[in-house]
Amino acid sequence: MKVIVGLGNPGMKYALTRHNIGFWVVDRLSEQWGIPCEKDKWKAMVGEGRARGEKVVLLKPETYMNLSGESVRPALDWLKCSIKDLVVIYDDLDLPVGRIRLRLKGGSGGHNGMKSLIGHLGTQEFKRIKIGIGRPSVPMPVPDYVLSRFSQEEEVPIAEAVENAAAAIEGWLDMSFSEVMNRYNQK
Repeated sequence: MKVIVGLGNPGMKYALTRHNIGFWVVDRLSEQWGIPCEKDKWKAMVGEGRARGEKVVLLKPETYMNLSGESVRPALDWLKCSIKDLVVIYDDLDLPVGRIRLRLKGGSGGHNGMKSLIGHLGTQEFKRIKIGIGRPSVPMPVPDYVLSRFSQEEEVPIAEAVENAAAAIEGWLDMSFSEVMNRYNQK
């Protein structure tokens, strides 16, 4: 079983913002695999099914970004799923727009959703896919920036990043995460 978590904020107000890029990847996988995220469980929208012969759980926490761990921890406990079978997808200010970076572990990097996950999971050792949203080109508070929409010029690289992140997760169903990292971190 693989648990695939996309981080974001619930509701239409936030749907198209930079901070919701994790939700976009889960939505892409949901569509690709025909696994709708319609169940309301563990303070999340959840989809359960099979992809490439593997049981998968797609999870979009509805707790708002800063409390994501309140959703993910109970889901893993209920599913009796090991942290080694978890991957989390989220936005990263320190990567250029559209760049993806896969990691086996790491700190929060100041990301409040990741701080919540690390706190609730009791470890930093879980797989993650970070999608670059860049830094603002003009001075602005970080919360305003992450809750803003992508510019027209950023739409193509972001769409490609969502596709690459979804393809990386699909690859993880067939090979080790380290092999997937080697493939996608070089792009």
